Amino acid sequence: MNKAFKALADPNRRKMLQLLNDKDLTAGEIADYFEISKPSISHHLNILTNAELVLREKKGQNVIYSINTTAFQQIIKWTFDFMERGDGSEEE
Repeated sequence: MNKAFKALADPNRRKMLQLLNDKDLTAGEIADYFEISKPSISHHLNILTNAELVLREKKGQNVIYSINTTAFQQIIKWTFDFMERGDGSEEE
């Protein structure tokens, strides 16, 4: 989960996730939304993939990127568990 939080720290990667939340995209389609180099786009996508926040699937000559909803479910579960422990409702 540490990789996921580190990946989420970057605003470019958060924007990529927002784009992928709407629909699956290729790296080239993602790059159209940014004013950074294509190698930088690939670097960010690799970080998101290594953090398991994004899945990639080869279709012909294209690689299609999509959101890994399971990873986000795990983050949400961790957040809720964290909040429950911190709400002072634990019995002593």
